[in-house]
Amino acid sequence: MAAGGSGGEDAFQTYYSEVKQIEKRDSVLTSKQQIERLLRPGASYFNLNPFEVLQIDPEATDEELKKRFRQLSILVHPDKNQDDVDRAQLAFEAVDKAYKMLLEPEQKKKALDVIHAGKEYVEHMMSQKKKQLKKDGKPMDVEEDDPEMFRQAVYKQTMKLFAELEIKRKEREAKDMHERKRQREEEIETQERAKREREWQKNFEETRDGRVDSWRNFQAKGKTKKEKKNRTFLKPPKVKMEQRE
Repeated sequence: MAAGGSGGEDAFQTYYSEVKQIEKRDSVLTSKQQIERLLRPGASYFNLNPFEVLQIDPEATDEELKKRFRQLSILVHPDKNQDDVDRAQLAFEAVDKAYKMLLEPEQKKKALDVIHAGKEYVEHMMSQKKKQLKKDGKPMDVEEDDPEMFRQAVYKQTMKLFAELEIKRKEREAKDMHERKRQREEEIETQERAKREREWQKNFEETRDGRVDSWRNFQAKGKTKKEKKNRTFLKPPKVKMEQRE
């Protein structure tokens, strides 16, 4: 497990370094590079952070946000990338979604809350590490004291938080969908049962006269048979032969 964890950490270190290198040369990024960045493996989770999608500081003003959206949307627009229209369209949709999210005060606040939570978590972990080092009588220096390492730790924790929230959202969505399906099936069953009951009642009413006539005929036949059975006939008396003396 430890080896696997170390491998995961190394992979993240490599990825983070690549991201930072991209950010540094942001002013000269080509359309193709931006499309690659926005559609890189794992983009469905990386792009959950709208600030990461637009590569803009969370504290940026609305004017800066608008300017950044214009720059990025032009670079990845399908019209500008006729040789890769489909991927450009996906990249443009990611940029547009992030921009619209940050235009909504409530959505922007949620994103900022996640980023602040990530930062607070890292600061808390730094504090815990320093307390342990002090307790052990060791120098209270931690790697996150380096501003770059601190930003990296915050970035990593923020990405985890966004991913966790998305997973929970999908679970709630699936649960709600299942519940709606169950309710719909119950509604259909109730409607079908009511329909069957109405059809039975209608058939019952339509055949009422026929059943009454049949019963009357049955009773009439029974009465006739009974009368015939109870009818008596006079029989001649038997004649006894006299015995001769």
